[in-house]
Amino acid sequence: MRVVLVDAGGTNIGSVRYALQRLGTDAELTADPARIRAASHVILPGVGAAGPGMRRLREAGLVEVLRGLTQPVLGVCLGMQLLCERSEEGDTECLGVVSARVRHMPTSPGLRVPHMGWNTLQVSTDHALTAGLREGDTAYFVHSYAVPVGDYTLARSEHGSTFSAVVASGNFMGMQFHPERSAGVGAQLLRNFLSL
Repeated sequence: MRVVLVDAGGTNIGSVRYALQRLGTDAELTADPARIRAASHVILPGVGAAGPGMRRLREAGLVEVLRGLTQPVLGVCLGMQLLCERSEEGDTECLGVVSARVRHMPTSPGLRVPHMGWNTLQVSTDHALTAGLREGDTAYFVHSYAVPVGDYTLARSEHGSTFSAVVASGNFMGMQFHPERSAGVGAQLLRNFLSL
């Protein structure tokens, strides 16, 4: 197994890498298209905004590389949003491998956005990525934009409205929360991804 972390400038790369090391997997950090294509598993981490995230991928020549991958690919946080068609954040065109549009989370009195902290996961669909996930398990979120619930939704959560917490479309998967900060639940889901 050869796992790579796409070096797209996300600030959570170190913590994702450490979470994988705790599972016995050393992931190479790279922006080299050949190394990414040759990997058995690809992880696209990300923290920040959609526009700068896509700009970094374009500048590194990785947009078409990522779109063309056939091995398991996991987007984490912003990385998950970048898998979608478009984001309202700066009206940004994304990778388009998940048929969804990222929306700004609704605001209302007493509802804090960005959504930060632990929240409950609800399983929507059986999938190898979410094996072992139980109703009421929690994960750690930090985000202001979210993917609506759709056919691609494996697990959902709620903050003002219901949104996708875990998605999958073919070999492309994503987690809106930070698995590297989500204790046993995050470790289980990362382990599931590595077993695909």
